[in-house]
Amino acid sequence: MHDQKLQVNALTDLNEELENYFRNTIIPQLFVDASLTLRKFTPPAMKQFSLNDSDIGKPITDVKENFRFPSILENIQQVIDTGEILEKEIQTIDFRWYQMNILPYIVRKNNKTNGVIITFVEITMRIRDLKEQERLIAEHELLLDTISHDIKTPLTSLDLTIEMLKALPDKGMERFPLLLEKVENSLQKMKDVIFDLTDSRNHQQKYKAFAELISFEHIVEDARLTLAPQILESGAVINTEIGVSEIMFVRRKLRSIVYNLVSNAIKYQSANRAPVVTIRTALEEAYVTITVSDNGMGIAKENLNTIFTKFQRLNNDVEGTGVGLYLVKEIVDYAGGKITVESEVGKGSVFKVYLKLEHITH
Repeated sequence: MHDQKLQVNALTDLNEELENYFRNTIIPQLFVDASLTLRKFTPPAMKQFSLNDSDIGKPITDVKENFRFPSILENIQQVIDTGEILEKEIQTIDFRWYQMNILPYIVRKNNKTNGVIITFVEITMRIRDLKEQERLIAEHELLLDTISHDIKTPLTSLDLTIEMLKALPDKGMERFPLLLEKVENSLQKMKDVIFDLTDSRNHQQKYKAFAELISFEHIVEDARLTLAPQILESGAVINTEIGVSEIMFVRRKLRSIVYNLVSNAIKYQSANRAPVVTIRTALEEAYVTITVSDNGMGIAKENLNTIFTKFQRLNNDVEGTGVGLYLVKEIVDYAGGKITVESEVGKGSVFKVYLKLEHITH
């Protein structure tokens, strides 16, 4: 009798210690027995998952919706069946993230799993920080790709002009001022590209790019001036139909979109005719659209899904790195927009960029 009383007292003390632990822990925890009945939970779990004292003793199936995580029953059963700890990051339907640990509650006497203890540690902010870091890294990579790509045209122009300067005869100095102006223009373009891509370093957020109200006409003219040597050499005609004049966007990114699409239209020209490139802007539902159409060599249907892949080039006879369309798609995707392409071999291509409407002026 005395031994039995000691055992009861020991169990009472143990139960009080367990209750005290459950009352004072700051972590949401649940105890579910082997029959999938909710036996106990901590106050933070009560608050987090809207549980009540009346839920104790209920089958977990009756309150599973409180946890806003569809596969929780399967996860509990898995631990009961295997006796192995389960750890995973979960996202509930209210978009919160948790580190969920399900530990088997093993009865030492018969080494049998008699239930599970489930802990939830919210990691929403950590996940958001990780996603922000991933975004910044991706943005940084995009910056590096853009600067290496956009600087190539003025650098090539500068190189050609210097070679022409070297080849000037002694009596041909009347061309020197014109060639010198080309050198200065190429240098200025490279400075502009570098400044646009690195100016954000002066801001608190190192890679943060700020939107501003931009004139499409100015962006088109900038692309036209940058591509002047290619336009002159190919005899290209650039037409514009500006239905929307202004948009809130990051200047260097909008410039890169227009520059790369026009550059490709000239680069992939038909061997039978001079390039004719038409740039249109319009308002379509919740988007400002930029359409760049050409009469170039066109793209085969089977290649339409690969042209936006980094370093993908469809014609090795055409100078380039295969980065331009990749950059355009990355910029558009980051902005929450989309890009489509229609093309027919021998007739030309139509690229259409959709940018989310924020502020436009007709």
